[in-house]
Amino acid sequence: MRCLHSEKAHDLGITCCDFSSQLVSDGEQDLQFFRLASCGQDCQIKIWVVSFTHGLGFELKYKSTLSGHCAPVLACAFSHNGQMLVSGSVDKSVIVYDTNSENILCTLTQHTRYVTTCAFAPNILLLATGSMDKTVNIWQFDPETLCQARSAEDQPKQFIEDWSEDDVSTWLCAHDLKDLVGIFKMNNIDGRELLNLTKESLADDLKVESLGLRSKVLRKIEELRTKVKTLSSGIPDEFICPITRELMKDPVIASDGYSYEKEAMENWISKKKRTSPMTNLVLPSVVLIPNRTLKMAINRWLETHQK
Repeated sequence: MRCLHSEKAHDLGITCCDFSSQLVSDGEQDLQFFRLASCGQDCQIKIWVVSFTHGLGFELKYKSTLSGHCAPVLACAFSHNGQMLVSGSVDKSVIVYDTNSENILCTLTQHTRYVTTCAFAPNILLLATGSMDKTVNIWQFDPETLCQARSAEDQPKQFIEDWSEDDVSTWLCAHDLKDLVGIFKMNNIDGRELLNLTKESLADDLKVESLGLRSKVLRKIEELRTKVKTLSSGIPDEFICPITRELMKDPVIASDGYSYEKEAMENWISKKKRTSPMTNLVLPSVVLIPNRTLKMAINRWLETHQK
């Protein structure tokens, strides 16, 4: 094999790249190209146009940059028909884009650790995502929903306290809680009211009778509160050691799958006799592996936030 081209594409390195299997036309000279997506430690996804013919040779052109993630992007993949692009990030979210309009179709936030891989099924609207939370999630999309890409104006605001009642309704639907949309709208629940909901107010004020439904809502609200605290502190939760609750300087991965500050974890193992700080179960191994990807992400965050 021979190298046809070398392109400096992302600061601090590239974590993943993927070709679309579908050809696209330039619309002018009737030439056909492939799309190439790349992602990296700069929190960006870049779209490139690639052509390769015997007559014209090889050419790589930058097309655009997709935004949406607030931390390094670890994975990206095109759908089988080339109409969608999915990405996974250290910010624990999965974003699906429409490749033609480059709008965000949906954002998935169910993973509790950073998302390391994602893949579309070949001939059906299924998506698989994998995370350091030890789970593989399989998603099915509604074809009608995917036909209409949501514009940036339709996306819920980043600051949850500023959510409107419609933003709360969108959030409920995204978490399979659409049965509560009518109740929340009737009671004028916006972002600020959502964060203040309690077990008692759900049962007494909103009259949510199902115990399971109340528990599910409270779990999701607690996730939002954690996100608010993280945003207000300015430090991503993924960068904080579970033991010291401080920004990690030398993160390592333990055999329980979680990342810790090296010195803190070594002290923990010596004092707690090989139990996990997160699960309280016995660690199958005391070997600690340097988490270089996370360390680079932390350094990148420090460069951009401590100026």
